[in-house]
Amino acid sequence: MAKKRSTPADWHGADIVAALRKAGTSLRQLSLGNNWSENTLKTAMIRPYPEGEQIIAEALGVTPQEIWPSRYNPDGTPKRKLRMYKPRKRVQQATELAGSQ
Repeated sequence: MAKKRSTPADWHGADIVAALRKAGTSLRQLSLGNNWSENTLKTAMIRPYPEGEQIIAEALGVTPQEIWPSRYNPDGTPKRKLRMYKPRKRVQQATELAGSQ
């Protein structure tokens, strides 16, 4: 039976928060220190946000790739997931609606 290659796991959110506390800071303090809304860096905890990830990683003295290996390519560039959006249907203008009544 072939052995599966294990991929490094992302840090758990609680581990990131604990590491920040040990470093004497918090997500809120980092957000405010970067002139952002107090909850902005929480975004990096739940979805890819390279700029926020970099700020958190610097506060911990590591690279973002160490914290979130699933979000980065082997060369260190962020993975980008392209989303396909359905075009929105155009809403008829008020004049067209008024004329059909």
